[in-house]
Amino acid sequence: MDSELKEEIPVHEEFILCGGAETQVLKCGPWTDLFNDQSVKRPKLLIFIIPGNPGFSAFYVPFAKALYSLTNRCFPVWTISHAGHALAPKDKKILTTSEDSNAQEIKDIYGLNGQIEHKLAFLRTHVPKDMKLVLIGHSVGSYFTLQMLKRVPELPLMLPTLGAKK
Repeated sequence: MDSELKEEIPVHEEFILCGGAETQVLKCGPWTDLFNDQSVKRPKLLIFIIPGNPGFSAFYVPFAKALYSLTNRCFPVWTISHAGHALAPKDKKILTTSEDSNAQEIKDIYGLNGQIEHKLAFLRTHVPKDMKLVLIGHSVGSYFTLQMLKRVPELPLMLPTLGAKK
């Protein structure tokens, strides 16, 4: 893939309070707020990357840009850090709202259960319920993804059609 093309792809960095922990979210593509974007051009699918340890979302930027390019820039690709694994620089604002249920602390946020609840809390607050999801987990992120599916089987996943006739 052409490296110049990858450099042109916008990546928006946000720090949010989710489950009581600072969380970095990197958003590849022009969409930064899927809830309030009611335009016709709002995508119907989100590719959501959950990293392995040490949980740094920035490690996945080249991968996210490649995915974004390979989907013809039609779908956002977001990567979330693990709770507490990324601290906002002093000059960066941590986003939250008073009605944000994610601002409430999750018990044992830094344990396995807390990390799973952290990702679910993010999806509940930042992704519309009708948005189809492609979940990509790397290493322990795969474990988190599987546990998320067990806990919330109604997640609107985009599933591949296996064995489909051509």
